Amino acid sequence: MALLGLGGVINGSYRNARVIGVESHPYRANLAKELGAEVVLDPGDENIVQQIMDLTGGFGVDKAVDCSGASQAHKLMVDAVRRKGQAAFVGEGRDFPLDVSRGMLRKGLVLRGNWHYNMGVYPKLMKVIQESGEKLDKLITHSFPISQVQKAWELQMTGNCGKVILYPWK
Repeated sequence: MALLGLGGVINGSYRNARVIGVESHPYRANLAKELGAEVVLDPGDENIVQQIMDLTGGFGVDKAVDCSGASQAHKLMVDAVRRKGQAAFVGEGRDFPLDVSRGMLRKGLVLRGNWHYNMGVYPKLMKVIQESGEKLDKLITHSFPISQVQKAWELQMTGNCGKVILYPWK
């Protein structure tokens, strides 16, 4: 079971993982469900960790990925991962508010920050992309010519979209 972003929902469901999404925006939460998330929880819910524990039989998720970079998401991820679980930080943020002794050390977590990608895994990634075309089509919800970059940015900032594509030669 994993916590992750929209692209991760596709990857997780491709791998037959039970995927728990965490998203506050209704459009993106619904899109996560369409892409394969079993359930999408609101990070603003004060009982979110308990909800995750209930969904995982009290153990927590095996793996989690934060794509937001938000400090609250970092803490939630560490709290929600099971003992000896793994958490990857993909979204870049400022503060990193972890209770090291209770959260990381006592649970024996593996924490990983990912900024660069290993080229050796690209053949596997390309296979996921090749075999997930229908979901990728759902993930890309809007496209604009480069001349409308401001409009595309404004849409992206509302959260009422999945991924937005800009066409540079249109």
